[in-house]
This record gives sequence, C-alpha cells and structure tokens, in this order.
Amino acid sequence: MKKITVHSTAGVGNLVCGFDVIGMAINEPYDKITIQLSDLPGIRIKHTDEFGLPEDPEKNLIGICLQALINAGDEQTGFDVTVHKNIRPGSGLGSSSASCAGAVVAANALLNNRFSKNELLEFALEGEIVASGGRHADNIAPAIFGGITIARPTDPFDIISLPVPTNLYVTVVHPQIEVKTADARKILPKEIPMKSGINQWANVAGLVTGIFKNDKALIGRSLVDEVAAPFRSKLIPGYNDVMNKSLQAGALGGGISGSGPSMFMLSESLAIADSVEKCMQEVYKKLQIDFKTYVTTINPQGVKIIESE
Repeated sequence: MKKITVHSTAGVGNLVCGFDVIGMAINEPYDKITIQLSDLPGIRIKHTDEFGLPEDPEKNLIGICLQALINAGDEQTGFDVTVHKNIRPGSGLGSSSASCAGAVVAANALLNNRFSKNELLEFALEGEIVASGGRHADNIAPAIFGGITIARPTDPFDIISLPVPTNLYVTVVHPQIEVKTADARKILPKEIPMKSGINQWANVAGLVTGIFKNDKALIGRSLVDEVAAPFRSKLIPGYNDVMNKSLQAGALGGGISGSGPSMFMLSESLAIADSVEKCMQEVYKKLQIDFKTYVTTINPQGVKIIESE
C-alpha cells in the first residue's frame, strides 16, 4: 500500500470516575486522515477543515507523532498527509488524540504494521504531551486499541482492554465553546479529601465490574465523579440541567467528556438515547448557546481503515 485513509474516532476520556485512566472510543464524530508514502523524506501536512491548525509539521500534533515514528524506524521515510477534522479542538471529545492516533495507525499500516499497538501509543503520546501538557493515555488508548480501556500510568503504559457492554448507546452534546485541557487542569485541587478518594475508588471498581458483568444498572450507579466534575462543571453552562433532565429521561448516567465542555450520557435503548438528545438540545436552545449533538455507540475497533491503494 502507498496511500491509506482512516476514520479516527472521537473519545470520552475519564469516563466520569476514571480520571486520566479510563477512556472509551465512540463512533461519532470522527476525523478523516489520508497519508501517502513519499519518496521525499520528511512530513508534509494539509488541512481541509475550518479550524486553522498549523500545517508546519513541527507545530502540528500529527507531524510530531509521525516524526517520533520515523525516528524509531527509517529516517528516510516520507509522508504526505491530508486531514479533515470533524472533532473540534477543545471539545473534550479527544480531538488531539484522534489526530495523533489516526496518524500513527495509518502510517504503520503503510509500513506493513512494523510497530506494535503499544509502540504506536508511545508515538501518539508525543503529540498528546504537547496538546495537554502531560502523558495522558485515557483517550489515546481507546483510539488505538478500540472500545473501553484502562491505561495504568506505568512506564511504559499498561493498557487493559475491557469488554464492550451490549445494547449501550451514547448521547453526546457539545456546546460550541472551548475548554482547553491545560486550563481545565489548572482549576483542579492538588489534594483531595480521603473520603472523596475512597468514594472514587469504589466508583471505579463498580464501573469496571459493571462493564465486565454487562450490568447496566451498576454502570449507571458508578458514574459519579468526586475529583474533577465538582470543579470543571463550573466551566460548562447548563451542566446541571443537562445531567438532571437526562436522568429524568431515563439515562443510566454520564458526565463530562474529557475536560469538557462536551457531556455524554449512557442509555440502554436507542429510544432513551434519542430522548436524552432532545433534553440536551432544549437546555442549550434555552441558553441560546450553539451546540452539536450525537447519538452513537461505542467503537470497538478504534481507528478504522476505510480506503487503501
């Protein structure tokens, strides 16, 4: 193969109580990235979207990740990259992770899968460090491995893939404001009370158990965050209304996606997920804030190859 196109998935980082550790890939929205092998060494990037991201490979996250991949392999490798982002930067839906993961997965396919998924994770993290200021794999891991993952912050990361529960729907609302990950981290406390930590650990244990047992009720009860949401929710207009009305509509539970401002809710049926979407839309219409909503499902594959030649 000389040319390949992928759909690079959005993601829900933190998964409410799994701060910086648990993430989930979802089917919509997604970026479209095309990479072509070139006889000319180096990286050339072109954006066809509206976000005005830099095309200089030394300043673009894709360029940074691909350079890490090249450095680990053949310095003479060259890539021409065309990107159309649908996941808005600063949305809380893993926009930077989609860029990084999509680029390294596509490039690796062109190189006959020379590198393992764990190695691709390390390359992609080079871009995530620039985007968020730290090595956070809760969005990168599900984008590369698919589904729901736990990223144990060892060196290198220990990635655990969880089973994907059946008949689970995801409703997402993205109010059209930007919350930068670095800014959302600044408002978090340096320490948390012991009681909050105990409650958080219990919720993580409940969530993982619920996922393994396909116990939707337990999943819903465990989607409670005592570490980040009490602080980050203040950055998101309409947060309380979205949460309360979504639960009243029958959602199992949910919370902030990544660092926000997007929020997500899980539901047991498409009908409930659609009702939750309407509730979300009503909140932001009333607030007169532009928004986008998605009713989607968990993406078990992560980055997906859609064209090759």
